[in-house]
Amino acid sequence: MNELIRLVDIGKQYQMGGETIAALDGINLTIARNEYMAFIGSSGSGKSTMMNILGCLDTPSKGSYFLNGRDVASMSQSELAQTRNREIGFIFQSFNLLPRATALQNVMQTLIYRGVRPAEREKRARHALERVGLEKRVDHLPNQLSGGQRQRVAIARALCGEPSILLADEPTGNLDSSTTADIMALFDTLHSEGHTLILVTHEPEIANHCQRTVRLSDGHVLLDQTKPAQQNVEVNPHG
Repeated sequence: MNELIRLVDIGKQYQMGGETIAALDGINLTIARNEYMAFIGSSGSGKSTMMNILGCLDTPSKGSYFLNGRDVASMSQSELAQTRNREIGFIFQSFNLLPRATALQNVMQTLIYRGVRPAEREKRARHALERVGLEKRVDHLPNQLSGGQRQRVAIARALCGEPSILLADEPTGNLDSSTTADIMALFDTLHSEGHTLILVTHEPEIANHCQRTVRLSDGHVLLDQTKPAQQNVEVNPHG
């Protein structure tokens, strides 16, 4: 397996009102490149904590997180920031777009932090918007776009940095069922193109799009299930 992520005995504890809460406890998982997987669970299951640790937004209380073969705990704060910027494309339920910036400017934002030159930034951002079907909306502000179009801008922004991982937190939570289907079809396409997608969701129908589902409950892995590979079956037209 072409390993991208390895979690070894990951635990995360919080102090709440003098009480110790174990958000994650003893998580051992390996995630390969080009996996299409979902962490699913109800509120309080640990899936948001899992997303924060995978995204290098939080650190575990115990255990080791290896990303691209490197122990994340060994990274300095500047290296962590660089890892978030270069390795991980974040897609959020609330889109997190700059309200006074156009779709093109929002998508270019990731590349500004990398010091990419303006002409190259614009070229890559336009290409990313084209990939998500928004080439005719580059000059629109977020309030001029539908919810689905705003999420497509957010996906284009994540793609623009060419990350190792696309990490999506409840990516369809603010969308209607028709728009949800469109966004999930886009994720399916991105996976087929070779992207590693990790979704965090409480919705079984969203998780069902993924090849692998990890169900969390009270900070533990309750189920780790991978769909069997689809096999091409030859049909004899003559019976």
